[in-house]
Amino acid sequence: MQIMKPLDTIHPETLVHGSIARGDVSKHSDIDIFIPTEISSFSIETVLEKAGISYDRRYIVQATPNYAMKAHIEIDERTTISFPLMKLRRVEREFYKFGGEAHLKNVKENERIPGVDKRLMLIEPTGKGHRETAVVGREEHVSKILGISVETVLDRVHTLLRRDEIGRTGVFMKKQLSNDETFEMVLKKLSADNPAIRRRLTNSR
Repeated sequence: MQIMKPLDTIHPETLVHGSIARGDVSKHSDIDIFIPTEISSFSIETVLEKAGISYDRRYIVQATPNYAMKAHIEIDERTTISFPLMKLRRVEREFYKFGGEAHLKNVKENERIPGVDKRLMLIEPTGKGHRETAVVGREEHVSKILGISVETVLDRVHTLLRRDEIGRTGVFMKKQLSNDETFEMVLKKLSADNPAIRRRLTNSR
């Protein structure tokens, strides 16, 4: 909440996703805060500075050549703020709803949100904990519970099952920014040097 509150003043759709939103957390859980639409990196870094929140590193990350590039601001080794540097496609936006996403209001009220974990188990909060059910074979049912398309559920099932078969393959690109670089500056240079990135950026407009 300390991080989400200042961000919420410039973007009220700021959310936290994954186990923090679902409630199936442990002391080792990551805290992944996400802003779902394009926003000036200067405004984010300024509001963090005013709130006295420092960060360790900044990266531009692209999961695959076809996915939107995102800005990652690492507050510490387990806490990250991210936001897209280009418009998200539906399946990319619904990725966060698939895993469970909570807004600041939900966090304040200790409201847990249904979502799917990396084991492909649907986590549904209950009064005394949560209920776990398998996603595979129930994709249409899961899509209705989460309010997302069946296509997104099938895409995530395919990705996570493939990861089980061949292991985690990492991300397509991860570039750390220097202290004097902005996300927008680096994105412009990457786009000028790489036709694939330029096409993805152009197609998102």
